[in-house]
Amino acid sequence: MSSADIPQGTGTPAPEKRLGLVRRAWQFVLDLIDVLLKPSSIFGLGVLVLAGFVAGVIFWGGFNTALEITNTEKFCTGCHEMKDNVFAELKSTVHFSNRSGVRASCPDCHVPHNWTDKIARKMQASKEVWGHLFGSIDTREKFTDRRLELALHEWARFKANDSLECRNCHSSQSMDITKQSPRAVEAHQRFLFTGEKTCIDCHKGIAHHLPDMRGVPGWQ
Repeated sequence: MSSADIPQGTGTPAPEKRLGLVRRAWQFVLDLIDVLLKPSSIFGLGVLVLAGFVAGVIFWGGFNTALEITNTEKFCTGCHEMKDNVFAELKSTVHFSNRSGVRASCPDCHVPHNWTDKIARKMQASKEVWGHLFGSIDTREKFTDRRLELALHEWARFKANDSLECRNCHSSQSMDITKQSPRAVEAHQRFLFTGEKTCIDCHKGIAHHLPDMRGVPGWQ
């Protein structure tokens, strides 16, 4: 049978066509690597270095701008899970309104101030985006049911970093214990100044309502 006898629409199987696409894609990758690894024959080294520097500045500026936008109270309260629950509770506390007029915002307490720890915290917070998209706590009832679990996670984080975010504003070296109550003076001298305990061990529920604390170790 000659090729003329083969009906139109049959003949070379589709896998050969796909194989040709794979070959071309692979060749493109190899050519791209070759261009990146070899000196340019069109642009001088100085031009390439300058272009790389400008591109790096633009990337770094954009990255830090995006980082700072996600590190604002407006961004934190952009979803109703935060705005209608924990942020509403914060408004009734001394951290939101007080005689000195100094207010702690969401990132002040929940995001480390130094850059490396901040990046690590942002990576951890990616799980919160996932929870928002899939409605893990999108109702008051869901939030209340998981409140203790969420609080325990955050308390454990504060415990692990020695209440780092608290200490960004509250320094034990700067405390004037003569202006504190006798009970506070005793607790700070016995536990805080000696390093036996950290801020979060005693100061739970100072910015948000406490969950049901039954069964929480050390809580009475």
